[in-house]
Amino acid sequence: MEAELAHATGSHRIPKSTEPRFRFFRDSAIVAHRNLLTIMRVPTLLVTATVQPLMFVFLFAYVFGASLGGGMYREFLIAGIMAQTVAFSAAFTTVGLAGDLEKGIIDRMRSLPMSRLAVLMGRTLSDLVVSMVSLVVMTVCGYVVGWSINGSVADAVLAYGVILLFAFAMSWVGALTGLLAPNVEVAQSAGLIWLFPLSFISSAFISAQTLPGPLATIAEWNPITAVAATGRKLFDNSAPPMFRPATGWPAEHCVEYAVLCSGVILLIAIPLALLQYRRVASH
Repeated sequence: MEAELAHATGSHRIPKSTEPRFRFFRDSAIVAHRNLLTIMRVPTLLVTATVQPLMFVFLFAYVFGASLGGGMYREFLIAGIMAQTVAFSAAFTTVGLAGDLEKGIIDRMRSLPMSRLAVLMGRTLSDLVVSMVSLVVMTVCGYVVGWSINGSVADAVLAYGVILLFAFAMSWVGALTGLLAPNVEVAQSAGLIWLFPLSFISSAFISAQTLPGPLATIAEWNPITAVAATGRKLFDNSAPPMFRPATGWPAEHCVEYAVLCSGVILLIAIPLALLQYRRVASH
């Protein structure tokens, strides 16, 4: 890998025409390519990213779905599973980056003339590709269980775009968590322990209006709720009649709120991840 990065980033003098903007894009692409090659050589990593959402689809669609509205619940469910799955991509980034730190790969990259941001950008971009694969798998699985896209093609493209933007934002949260974790074992726990309550205290699987007291308020403003609601709105998927319709500003402006949440997460997570990367690299 050192040879590949050294050759690509260049230990020799880089022409001025490639400095520094084009060099950053090139370095990010090289790191992303390296991470994707790792996944191809260790396919169990990709299996984890695809099998887990399938398990949730079949579990909720057929084990719990019969008592929650049957076919109509399956139509309601898929957008929520998509939102939950891309949120869980943060854990994928956390473990991957913590593993690179533990193996000394980050130290090798630091010794090369490449942008610090490119190291983290490459990791988040490669994990964004994994999220795309997961969405393709879930889309196919959704059609198998009776879900469908009822809206226009433009609306569907926008829905997938909002979901992937959220995936990218959550990957940066995962990158920050991975840099803070002392080892891979801690990273595995830290990457998931906060994601489970975040995904379940939302409208990913049920109507947020049915949650008691403050939990309903948390679910109403939860970014996962906004992303799931955006998917349902743009895919034109309806909820079972027994589900109370969501109310309030986040529900009425779910698309705008989902984009806003992703933007705020990026504005906070990217600088913090870069700061932590400098601290780790200086040791």
